[in-house]
Amino acid sequence: MSRVRHPVGPFPDTGPEFTNRCAAGTADHVASWREMLREHFVALDVTDTDDGGFDGEVLSTLVGHLSVAVVSSAPQTCVRTPGLARRDTEAYFQVGMMSQGTAVLSQDGREAHLGPGAFAVYETDRPFSWHFDEPWQLLVLTWPRELVNLGADVSRAATARALGGDRLGAIVGHALAETVTSPPEVTPEGGRRLAGQLAALLGTAVGESLRHGDVLSPRSAQDLRRRVEGYVAEHLEDPALGPEDIARAHFISVRALHRVFADADLTVGALIRRRRLEHARRQLLDPRAADLSLTRIAHDCGFADLASFSRRFKLEYDEPPGTYRRRAGLRPAH
Repeated sequence: MSRVRHPVGPFPDTGPEFTNRCAAGTADHVASWREMLREHFVALDVTDTDDGGFDGEVLSTLVGHLSVAVVSSAPQTCVRTPGLARRDTEAYFQVGMMSQGTAVLSQDGREAHLGPGAFAVYETDRPFSWHFDEPWQLLVLTWPRELVNLGADVSRAATARALGGDRLGAIVGHALAETVTSPPEVTPEGGRRLAGQLAALLGTAVGESLRHGDVLSPRSAQDLRRRVEGYVAEHLEDPALGPEDIARAHFISVRALHRVFADADLTVGALIRRRRLEHARRQLLDPRAADLSLTRIAHDCGFADLASFSRRFKLEYDEPPGTYRRRAGLRPAH
């Protein structure tokens, strides 16, 4: 059996920088490798695509709550199946940066083709896969998901997108790579701060990448519309909710947001108005809300005042909200 070994950078093979080192054994090598990946990262299904032999190595350590690792192995495919994702109670936010070889990362309907120096983010609570068709080395950074201050909408939009190709990406990539290959000796508190600062720096690169990504595939546009609709439903009470706020929350330009809704039944503004009025209508028909005044309902649905709410409601439902409520048999509130 041939053995594929790769240099892992400027750090020494032993010493305090990397506390865990292990290599897959020759007996039942794929099973050993699968177990090693589970211990260091998460459970993955692994398929060996190299008939000539198999070997692998993981070097890892902690920087605060951030786990950094250098992983090298033979050609293979690693899959995080839906079943494996469901069985894990912990969720992680990860970055994979190619150091040697090439790879394809897939998640959330996208594929990132990565060469040396390129990196991409992915999350372990959903299926993903890595495919390596040649010997490779990957730098992996892993944060507990709850300690990364990046909204779920943003991170889901950012997964499996190649980063590192522009100046900002190169700066962030350099900081990430240096942390992995030459982890600093810091106090526990310093390690936690550094881990948080790296996550924030990565979030900046992710956000800028999405904000400038005005061209979306039809599937991505459809997915974004669904996420925007969910965001609108969760923020109806905010009177400032509008296209600018939504675009900012999803790290895209307002122009890109309007383009995504160009072939939808409703524009972004019309969607907000429709959902607010539907929410108000449900409140008016709900016996549990019979004691709420029309002014309170208007404010709860994001309208600036009762007059604008009444005007919009009458245009949509052909009668004022008070009349609508009385016709439903509920006691009007004042």
